[in-house]
Amino acid sequence: MDALAVPESGGEGWYLSLMAPNTKGPSFAWVDPSRLYCNSQALSDCVKDLLKPFQNDSIDLVVGIDAMGFILGSAVAITLGKGFLAIRKAGRLCVETQTQNYSDYSGEEKLIEVRVDVLRPGLRVLLVDQWIETGGTMIAAIKLVEKQGAAVVGVAAVAIENTEGGKWIKENYKYSHCIPKELRSQIDSKYLESFKTFSR
Repeated sequence: MDALAVPESGGEGWYLSLMAPNTKGPSFAWVDPSRLYCNSQALSDCVKDLLKPFQNDSIDLVVGIDAMGFILGSAVAITLGKGFLAIRKAGRLCVETQTQNYSDYSGEEKLIEVRVDVLRPGLRVLLVDQWIETGGTMIAAIKLVEKQGAAVVGVAAVAIENTEGGKWIKENYKYSHCIPKELRSQIDSKYLESFKTFSR
């Protein structure tokens, strides 16, 4: 059977079982969600689930965060029929930018940047990233968007972990994620039961 095939059982968040466990050690993230994007039905269902809370919201633009947020954010933008703006790692854009510092999940101090000719007061933005662990990158992205006067309609990611930063985002912004209740404790413990039967 194809390891990327849709399981017969389906069910809420079925596509999460396609995510790959870390095989390279502690300097890498504990899970690789991007494997689910390789299955067209999984990607489509993931995007639909992310957009459910925002069905009645007015969204002008989707903003995705470097780098994996580009994939999911672009899929969200296409589904909505909206444009896509990239927030990049600092130093990557060849136009005028505004920057914001942050600490990533490893605790390293970094900068992100966004071009200054798109965001403006009154623009309603949906922020998308692949995964929110400590929340540092997403909080920096929120600050960048709001410094230019745009409004953050919401935050969407495959998962938003219950870290201090993740909780702050969920308390202060409308959000969506793809993790059903029965899997949330597994996400918080950084181990999925599906890893036991994971096939490459």
